[in-house]
Amino acid sequence: MSEHPKRIVGIAAKPQPSGSLPLLDALLAWIEASGNEAILEPAAQALTSDRRWRNCERADLPTVADIVVVLGGDGTLLSVARHSSERPVPILGVNLGNLGFLTEVSAGEMVATLEDWVRGNAPVQPRMMLRASLVRGGKEVGAFHCLNDVVLNKAALARMVEVRVEVGGVHLTTMRADGLIVATPTGSTAYNLSAGGPILIPGMNGIILTPLCPHTLTMRPLVVDGRSPVAVTLSKDSGEVFLTADGQTGQPVFLGDSVLIERSPHKVHLVSSRTRSYYTLLRDKLGWGTRYP
Repeated sequence: MSEHPKRIVGIAAKPQPSGSLPLLDALLAWIEASGNEAILEPAAQALTSDRRWRNCERADLPTVADIVVVLGGDGTLLSVARHSSERPVPILGVNLGNLGFLTEVSAGEMVATLEDWVRGNAPVQPRMMLRASLVRGGKEVGAFHCLNDVVLNKAALARMVEVRVEVGGVHLTTMRADGLIVATPTGSTAYNLSAGGPILIPGMNGIILTPLCPHTLTMRPLVVDGRSPVAVTLSKDSGEVFLTADGQTGQPVFLGDSVLIERSPHKVHLVSSRTRSYYTLLRDKLGWGTRYP
């Protein structure tokens, strides 16, 4: 008999072209051998012939599981993370892709990391989330929780976006650019990094404002206090403009609309390997120190 209480392991997976995923079968075998229970979302269930376990929708996994294992890439993990805001269920991301800053555990480390978690030895890092509220005519018409970033940009090529930006209720600037990224420290290595924004270490209390191709070349990325809400108001008709949260959900933005972005009271809790530091992760994923011929 196991010395630990039975745990419910939720499983989310990225669909695979082959229609199968041997790593998932290995995970289910470990769950059975360790006396725990699995619950799978539809994409994961489609990758195994094992039908003994319960199923639920991906959005419901954080409400019923003791830990959620994500087999895939950062996008798959983000689709789980945004539903875990109200219950601090730990999420273990197992990387099936190439980069993977959020799904940082390798397939070979998966079982060992799970065993560490069961014993209480695996590091669990709380990560800041953002809450974005789209306000139109004084009323909230959309709300989004995200782990990486909120992006306001053109839905098509043509004119630039003109927005008024306030931080902590104080006017910062009126910006003309292709768009604006508002990112968390976790999201600093995502779209923000590609756009030339700074990397923030997870756990830092900061929010990054990174303009996309600003009209004024002196407009540079800025890190503000995470306690300071950011308000972005579309101040000029710029055609089709879209608000996107974590690159997965969003809504059109119209002239006069404001997007209020603030640190969420909820956090995402990510399980990491205790054999690798964040600086090691940066070095490995970004190839720092690598010499090329």
